[in-house]
Amino acid sequence: MRAFLVVMDSVGIGGATDARAFFNGDRPDTGADTLGHIMQACAEGRADQGRSGPLHLPNLASLGLFHAHALATGAGDVNPPTPQGLWGCANEISKGKDTPSGHWELAGLPVPWDWHYFPDTQPAFPPELSQLAAQIAGTDGILADCHGSGTVMIDQFGAEHVKTGKPICYTSADSVFQIAAHEEIFGLQRLYDLCEALAPHLHKMKVGRVIARPFVGEPGNFTRTANRHDYAITPPSPVLTNWVQDAGRAVYAIGKIGDIFSMTGIDEVRKGTDAQLMTHLSDLIDTAKEGSLTFANFVEFDSLYGHRRDIAGYARHLEWFDAELGRLLPRLREDDMLLITADHGNDPSWSGTDHTRERVPVLIAGKGAGALGQIAFTDVAASIATHLNVPAQGPGVSFL
Repeated sequence: MRAFLVVMDSVGIGGATDARAFFNGDRPDTGADTLGHIMQACAEGRADQGRSGPLHLPNLASLGLFHAHALATGAGDVNPPTPQGLWGCANEISKGKDTPSGHWELAGLPVPWDWHYFPDTQPAFPPELSQLAAQIAGTDGILADCHGSGTVMIDQFGAEHVKTGKPICYTSADSVFQIAAHEEIFGLQRLYDLCEALAPHLHKMKVGRVIARPFVGEPGNFTRTANRHDYAITPPSPVLTNWVQDAGRAVYAIGKIGDIFSMTGIDEVRKGTDAQLMTHLSDLIDTAKEGSLTFANFVEFDSLYGHRRDIAGYARHLEWFDAELGRLLPRLREDDMLLITADHGNDPSWSGTDHTRERVPVLIAGKGAGALGQIAFTDVAASIATHLNVPAQGPGVSFL
């Protein structure tokens, strides 16, 4: 009896009833639909770069992905196949449409406060915060001090950073303070130390994460590396990982899960690219201990394709994930539970570059077949706790 909780980062399925209260620039998220708009683009031949034709997701379809999408959006009947797993769609109550909000709530804890967001101005940060960052870095200032995309920031400020040593500090529509620095010239450990020293000050402001964004290369050819590290606020109450660990069970974190939960309730972390993370997940399906929880996040849907508004790339990644899933499902043990979901949306057809407020799919292998209906994010944690026979401490209700 083991549980595998897999988050397809940003694979929303539309339909959030409160989408009108969330924005990309001046445009409300009403009508955003990550999966639906990718499906539409593929069907219309607008996503044929590196792939072609309608979106092909046979394994996710067999678990009920398209049925969950129809439920979330009210799109009507779905063509076969009839789902062979449990399926439904989940609604979030936390006021953020970001990584910590979604993951904390999936783990049983709705965010109990409003996150702090920096204004979309330049400068974006209070002078005292910028001065503190420079002081800790040992420089006479910072660069950027604005909203921006990470790749744009290093293209725009990377050469000056290399010349002056000043850290590139920027934010986004999420509650984050991000610092980009050259791994070799500034130093990777120095970047980590800077972020770690700043994190308590940002967390007091209820800024969710300080993110180290290392890069390498030369002016005109900078590339971000896989050594990103998030310094997130520790959840203020026990979450699913704690429930499982406190019951004496092993908890494995794949991807940025360890960062999201500040390592609370986690025994082992495995990181890398999504391809490497899939290898880790495959390995744990064979080796994870009895009674354990494996909690995985596949971030590249979001980081490489959603924010960059790359519909074809997002479709390719969905099809890659689906093919890999087809290799994993037959290897689950008889009493295993595999639950696939998402933390928010990031519609690549939408304006702006921010996440989009959407419902998310809940697809389950190993617990029979049938419709779950519309459930709460917190019900995911409660149901995994039920499956593992550990006490749940959150407000969710098990659907098992």
